[in-house]
Amino acid sequence: MTADPRVLLVDDEEPITSTLGPYLERSGFDVLIARDGEEALQMLASHPIDIVVSDVLMPRRDGRSFLRELRRREDWTPVILLTKVDEAFERSAALDEGADDYLGKPFEPAELVSRLRAVLRRTTPGKRTLAAATRLTCGELEFDRTARRVRLAGAEVVPTPRATLLLEYLMSHPDELLTRERLLSTLWGYEFAVSTRAIDHRVAELRRVLGDDAQHPRYIETVQQSGYRFVGEVTGA
Repeated sequence: MTADPRVLLVDDEEPITSTLGPYLERSGFDVLIARDGEEALQMLASHPIDIVVSDVLMPRRDGRSFLRELRRREDWTPVILLTKVDEAFERSAALDEGADDYLGKPFEPAELVSRLRAVLRRTTPGKRTLAAATRLTCGELEFDRTARRVRLAGAEVVPTPRATLLLEYLMSHPDELLTRERLLSTLWGYEFAVSTRAIDHRVAELRRVLGDDAQHPRYIETVQQSGYRFVGEVTGA
């Protein structure tokens, strides 16, 4: 990694790149610009890139097609996808296809910087990221993402679908503070719940299923007045 992490910003809207690019540079990143997914693939082949921030809707090759091609080539450069917060399909596709994070438009540039730093902390250059792994493991806890199965000490446990989705996201973002608002908007969208208490209910369910003690957590820690953090060490395969 370079002294200043190099970000490839992929967006076909000049007003976005002309404002966001300089902001990222002021925040300590070296920034390159690509206008669509096709140009981004060419730049990745000729420049060392630490992380990619890509819009979804673009001409020639869109963000999801770009991400699929990148992973097909076994290129594990971390990718944060940007799309409209109310597009539930795009939100779920971003996570299913191996994006390391997802951020809905409109967003605060400071939030993107926070996400960039968090992703860079949990990734190793050249190695498969947790978001691209098919199996996540934390001690006796194993999440098979392909089969959508959760096992604890070798025995299958069956959380509800939303709790399963929450566990997957927590395990793929270890040691990162995840606010209730972020979890709700990223995983389900505000259209599915009127209160962030929905997240609390699913965390309580996961603790029951996994036998996790909220006071002495092996897996999910409550951060008072903020949200949750997955505290176990996670490996991916």
